[in-house]
Amino acid sequence: MSAEIRKRLFTVDECLRMEEAGILHPNERVELIQGEIFKMSPSGPRHGAAVDGTAKAAVLLTGDLAIVRVQGTVVLDQFFAPMPDLTLLRPRDDFYVESNPGPGDILLIIEIADSSLEYDMNVKASLYAIIGIQEYWIADLQNNRVMCYSERIAGKDYYGTIHEFRRGDVIAPQLLPDCRLKVDLLLP
Repeated sequence: MSAEIRKRLFTVDECLRMEEAGILHPNERVELIQGEIFKMSPSGPRHGAAVDGTAKAAVLLTGDLAIVRVQGTVVLDQFFAPMPDLTLLRPRDDFYVESNPGPGDILLIIEIADSSLEYDMNVKASLYAIIGIQEYWIADLQNNRVMCYSERIAGKDYYGTIHEFRRGDVIAPQLLPDCRLKVDLLLP
């Protein structure tokens, strides 16, 4: 007799209850990706500098046009709650105190990728496209470039357009075209 092996997937609500019960520590950096809990690897100084520099510039550039969330959870469906390095959110007076932002609240997601590059380019890009995230940037620290994914195709797991930017270039989110950001900040 052969045993059937099935994976047990978790929901966002179950993860919140695990945190309340002390199974997951509130300061533990984990992401829920397709129902699986992934512990995020510690970031190095270059990664931290990219996050900090980009966050500072984004706050100054967006002003009241967006909330800049740094390494905070966004809930994209019941099985997908990543913790992107930076997320530009639609402004709300309560700063999302009652619930984490969802897909309709997101103007842009930015991941700073070093050791996670393949994962961010393949798994996360695909999931963000399916969920309906309008635009997704990856600051590729390995290759000194920023990949901008946009023009998602409804119902598909990919974006229609991918642009590559290098040091010296300036980019702006499609939904905030006046907020022009120097690529060098993303690639310290």
